[in-house]
Amino acid sequence: MTSLTSATTRPSPQSPLKIGTRGSPLALAQANETRDRLAQAWDLPQEAFQIVVIRTTGDRVIDRPLREIGGKGLFTKEIEDALLSGGIDIAVHSMKDMPVDQPQGLTLDTYLPREDVRDAFVTLNRGLLSELGEGAVVGTSSLRRRAQLLHRRPDLQVVEFRGNVQTRLQKLADNIAEATFLACAGLNRLGRDDVPATPVEPDEMLPAVAQGAIGIERRLEDRATADLLAAIHDADTARRIGAERAFLARLDGSCETPIAGLAEEDAGILRLRGEILRPDGSESLADEVSGPVEDGPEMGRALAETLLSRAAPGFFDWRD
Repeated sequence: MTSLTSATTRPSPQSPLKIGTRGSPLALAQANETRDRLAQAWDLPQEAFQIVVIRTTGDRVIDRPLREIGGKGLFTKEIEDALLSGGIDIAVHSMKDMPVDQPQGLTLDTYLPREDVRDAFVTLNRGLLSELGEGAVVGTSSLRRRAQLLHRRPDLQVVEFRGNVQTRLQKLADNIAEATFLACAGLNRLGRDDVPATPVEPDEMLPAVAQGAIGIERRLEDRATADLLAAIHDADTARRIGAERAFLARLDGSCETPIAGLAEEDAGILRLRGEILRPDGSESLADEVSGPVEDGPEMGRALAETLLSRAAPGFFDWRD
């Protein structure tokens, strides 16, 4: 527990810290975790924090692939606008949804301890990914997962699949697809042990950059909030995310580019794995690099350069 030295920086039920978030069950769970960690760290009541739900374009438009309506920023723009205008004090994000560039005046420098990074293969019969029959239909809204699947199993049919956990399970029950994917981290944070899911190891399917990590965004000049957040910041997660997002930034990653990356730390040594794929899954390029953990961002950029040097012109272009 930590003590705030200035009464003016202490949130209270009369002047709560406003936490902005999307309204999905997972987003609310992540905002609640942030609130609870802050309350415990500073010995404050939950009423000293107010969770503000902001509906984003990505939440409103669910019948089209993200790449057709604007990409990752569709889950953040309205929230960041509220942060810049002072309508909220902090914003809680799933880091795998965050663009690498931030609006001027905002910074993202607080991370909660990272959850399970793996993808979860979900099918109502609790089967394994390797057991999918020839020509099986798999639903996913992730271009990365789509490309990885088709690279390994070009016989599969992949259909667009968006929505929360319950929506996706209903689509499976309605036979729209035989299987889908979710993130293990999200299922864990929601306490959804009932979902018929099997973790997919990173050696089989490398996860999205920053998967399983929660990031907290604030106004750059708001030092009081920075001091408040410092008490819940996880430095290990920050180092790993720093390497992964440097890798992503050099590749100019978006929802239109299938990119996977994972940094793991052991005894001060960082291992960073990366993969880029053609959108149709016809080609995959993968490599890895290891080095001192403090060199993570430099390693991320170097790994991206290595993969880009091996990619033919138009590697990320869609093919008809």
